[in-house]
Amino acid sequence: MPWYFYLAVKQLFPSGRKLPSFFFVVSVLGVALGVAVLIGVQSVMGGFDQTYKDKMVQTTGHIEIRNGGSLIYDVKEVLEVLDADPRVEAAVPAAHGVVMLQYRNRPSFPMIRGIDVNREHQVYPMDQFLIEGTIDDLDDDSIFLSSGLAYSIGARVGSVIELYTPLMIEGLKSDEVILPREFVVTGIYQTGWNQLDESTIICTLRTMQDLYGLGRSVHSIAVKLKDGVDELAYADELNSGKLPFPQYAYTWIDLNSDFLWVLALEKNMMLFLMLFIVVVAAFSISIAQLLTVIRKTREIGVIGAIGGSGRAMAVCYCFQGFFIGLLGVACGIALAVTVLHFRDPIVGGLASITQTKETLVKFYQFSNLPVYYSKSDFIVVTVSTLFLSTLAGFIPAFRAARMKPADALRSE
Repeated sequence: MPWYFYLAVKQLFPSGRKLPSFFFVVSVLGVALGVAVLIGVQSVMGGFDQTYKDKMVQTTGHIEIRNGGSLIYDVKEVLEVLDADPRVEAAVPAAHGVVMLQYRNRPSFPMIRGIDVNREHQVYPMDQFLIEGTIDDLDDDSIFLSSGLAYSIGARVGSVIELYTPLMIEGLKSDEVILPREFVVTGIYQTGWNQLDESTIICTLRTMQDLYGLGRSVHSIAVKLKDGVDELAYADELNSGKLPFPQYAYTWIDLNSDFLWVLALEKNMMLFLMLFIVVVAAFSISIAQLLTVIRKTREIGVIGAIGGSGRAMAVCYCFQGFFIGLLGVACGIALAVTVLHFRDPIVGGLASITQTKETLVKFYQFSNLPVYYSKSDFIVVTVSTLFLSTLAGFIPAFRAARMKPADALRSE
């Protein structure tokens, strides 16, 4: 081992002591806390990110085929092509729009989606989302309400509601009187995706086609791919003209690009802001090592007098910063993983004390705090911390390298 590496370790772990130096312990602890906060925040943000992405795929499918702003008329031909593709697990035509709902003289304007419940394989796992009723209860005279919508209007299973559509408004222009359609609520569902749970309705595809006067056409076809199939590559293949229909395929990433961009921005901004904790810890390392250089001035002079170069002394203090950062990263990751392992009891206890548990479930739709460990997060945090810790040793290293042995030996 080169002498400057040996000297660096001996200064951190002085001989004759059972414990390392106080400055060393404080510096490692500062870095560890900074790394733990970074890993914790990034993992929780990654958990929210991954959960939202899973909900997007569950509620929209991997790919949605549309015909621009027009309807899809050749539904049967498109479905035959998709059903014959071994990479496709399910393909379901759908129609969607906005209706006016009235229950007990309380109007609301929810989104409505019509799905083909007669298809053997389904894209939307309604059996998992339903908290009341079953998928077999949905027919042309019934609907499912989202949990938020049912709560806001006071409806429940068995309630009879009235729906008004834009087709009825068009009929008024020609002096036609079209009475609202009455439906029985046979199910209430909750997807965990707040945007859908607040105000949406599910009905059969035939009902939606009748309400909007679509005939046999649909607005879109949702496609669910089998595990391991790349949705981006598959969408590119559909859009390259290899398949015999003119519609365009949009991935779930395309359909939710704005929201995904916001999620990525939030995560990156949190990383940038939390990184300042490590910067503060790096300053503490630099100050501690600078004090060491001042205390060891005569020792540095002796080393220079017997032939030790200034560059080697600089490497000694930079290595100390790197070593402190390395131990801090290891301790910080261990601390973060341990705390995240017990995250639910911790969050549950804090929510109970502050009486905010119902608020978390209502607005964030998570009763358990999600966590997703990403290799890239660990690599970025580790590399950034080691760089800042090594850089923190540069100022004391520069001071030690510039000392002249004669001046250092004369120091009091």
